Amino acid sequence: MINGSPRPSGNTTVALGEMEKIFHAEGIETEIIQVGQRDIRGCVACNRCAELGRCVFDDLVNQTAPKLEACDGLVVGSPVYFASANATLVAFLTRLFYSTPFDKTMKVGACVVAARRGGLSASFDELNKFFAISGMPIASSQYWNSIHGREPGQALQDGEGLQTMRTLARNMTFLMCSIALGRAQYGLPEREPFQPTNFIR
Repeated sequence: MINGSPRPSGNTTVALGEMEKIFHAEGIETEIIQVGQRDIRGCVACNRCAELGRCVFDDLVNQTAPKLEACDGLVVGSPVYFASANATLVAFLTRLFYSTPFDKTMKVGACVVAARRGGLSASFDELNKFFAISGMPIASSQYWNSIHGREPGQALQDGEGLQTMRTLARNMTFLMCSIALGRAQYGLPEREPFQPTNFIR
């Protein structure tokens, strides 16, 4: 679970904590990685990761990579800034997903977003794209995975938001367990060699 908030006790933490309670009740092991206060630089398009098998900047991205490879699912949480996820979190995810050579197919992804009022669905959409481009099934809930609150802890008053987080965790648990059973019986879907194309001739 990736916490992109610079506030360790903020409303994003409330959302992730509500999910974590369900995961533990369902026997799912979790770990929360705090990203929001870390010094994470963006990708510089050097492409050294293709040679090294890791990002050239040896920081939290490379420390998290083996955990992403080993896990069955990834939850990403972020506050909303100008209808976007936290910039530090986006830099972290961009480098994490781009620099890791391992296959992420069928790892379950879910994102949760927290805001006082608006910009939630735009941030939700932004974060889901990391999963969609990687062949990761995206877990859903009873509503978009959002929770409301401005001051730290206010999200605890959002009854529907908290329920959305609990439902998301249960649905994600079901998906991860179902995929594990399917992998054991049928294996992963066949993958064709990648055919990169563009529109410049």
